[in-house]
Amino acid sequence: MKVTLYRINNSYKLEAKNDTGRTIFFDNTKDSGGDDEGFRPMQSLLAAAGACSSIDVVSILKKQKIESYDLLITVEGERETGKDANLWKTVHLHFQFTGDVPKEKAQRAVELSVTKYCSVSKTLEAAGAVVTSSVDVKS
Repeated sequence: MKVTLYRINNSYKLEAKNDTGRTIFFDNTKDSGGDDEGFRPMQSLLAAAGACSSIDVVSILKKQKIESYDLLITVEGERETGKDANLWKTVHLHFQFTGDVPKEKAQRAVELSVTKYCSVSKTLEAAGAVVTSSVDVKS
């Protein structure tokens, strides 16, 4: 796996490109001298946790022949304060399913992802974050 980052302006904006040519943009906030035209790096960790876990959850539910639903994931985190590197202290992933998904199956899929399968969540935990999750199912 390889990712290349290119500085694309005279400020902080970067384009990250993976080995298949897909891109995402990073930047700093305007208060910190950036243009606020991309994800901040620590935001990308929250997004990666949500994406990683979502892929697990969709895969688990597909194996159970549950495929027709909408899924919205909200990821919130709180960072440490007063340190040179302010790591994530807590990360919470909230999964909202809309459609024909049995609640117990949705909860179990999320639990398996967050506690066992999601490499990003496990990486955040290894760095000291407490990772939690919750589930809502609406018809």
